[in-house]
Amino acid sequence: MIEKIQKILTSKAQTLSCAESCTGGMLSAEIVSHPGVSSFYLGSVVAYANSIKEDILQVPPQMIKTEGAVSRAVALAMAAGAKKITGSTWALSTTGIAGPGGGTKDKPVGTICFALVGPGIEFSEQKLFSGDRNQIQEATVKHALNILINNLKGE
Repeated sequence: MIEKIQKILTSKAQTLSCAESCTGGMLSAEIVSHPGVSSFYLGSVVAYANSIKEDILQVPPQMIKTEGAVSRAVALAMAAGAKKITGSTWALSTTGIAGPGGGTKDKPVGTICFALVGPGIEFSEQKLFSGDRNQIQEATVKHALNILINNLKGE
């Protein structure tokens, strides 16, 4: 999948950055585990703490307070922040509750929000994954990359 992403982005001279919370760098690690990604991949902000989301990614504190750090709105703001600070063409973000603790009735463990910001697109969605922490994180990485590839193909 990374090879397809690389081919599409490099053919268009476009770039990618990420903002990650619940994946803690796993998304970036998956991307950079493939050779040649420096041709399109600029980097990532791992923003586990809300203060990093606010101070570095410029997510409005009031948004986190009203929507919660695990929300489509915050995922969109994280992606927009990553795009802005890196100057990338595209930015992909993840925020969620990987567990085993931290879940609530409204947002149980496995609740993950994704966002993609790029030319003419601001996409976000919320999914619920099951499994242990590692399984949820792996499913999150796979789904985030699927969001990216599907939107790149459709551009």
